[in-house]
Amino acid sequence: MKKQSNLYIIIYASILVIVVAAVLSIISTTLKPVQSKNIELEKKQNILYSININSNMKDVEQLYEKHIRASYIINYKGERVSGNAFNIDLRQEKLKSIEEQKLPVYESKLDNGDKKIIIPLSGKGLWGSIWGYISFNDDNNTVYGVKFNHEGETPGLGAQIATPNFQKQFIGKQIFNSNKKFVSIKLIKAKHESNNIYQVDAISGGTITSKGLEKMLRNCIACYEIFLIENKNLK
Repeated sequence: MKKQSNLYIIIYASILVIVVAAVLSIISTTLKPVQSKNIELEKKQNILYSININSNMKDVEQLYEKHIRASYIINYKGERVSGNAFNIDLRQEKLKSIEEQKLPVYESKLDNGDKKIIIPLSGKGLWGSIWGYISFNDDNNTVYGVKFNHEGETPGLGAQIATPNFQKQFIGKQIFNSNKKFVSIKLIKAKHESNNIYQVDAISGGTITSKGLEKMLRNCIACYEIFLIENKNLK
């Protein structure tokens, strides 16, 4: 067969495509367990960060095992349902009706004996998904810590939701008012009142991301409202 012929070129190109596809498939299959493990460790790091515990890839599993004492799934009525909380994809659950959603809950215990409740968050920013975790003191009202992250918000603007300086604003804020009504936490474009426990400063120049984060907090925490009210002072 002549190397310059069209048939030769077609056969050669076809074989090359098949070989490259096979190699990429093998690489993908080989790396998948490693990628899955890294995703698991990153998730555990984020959960720990929400209770103000920093970790790295070497000590995250030990710290997670030490501080996360229980995890389970509830429905919107606050009732426990079967399943593995860690494996729940909240983004997929948010596509379902509230009656069908499975809601993960994590219980933690700090070195001083204090207990915290941690719940996951999922929403939309300007350019893509945003997500995170929020933890509460045993009153299930006062925020102990948060961890937010994003898919592709603008660096220096919306991407600031992932920075410690932005996140520490939420510590000590409350989601229920004095009348026990759920009010969530608002992100205020103008500088918020320093004594207002239901507000934090929005991101300057990141209005849409701020609104997305505010909506995420309100919508996600609202699903846990009955649970948070009925399960204070956990044992």
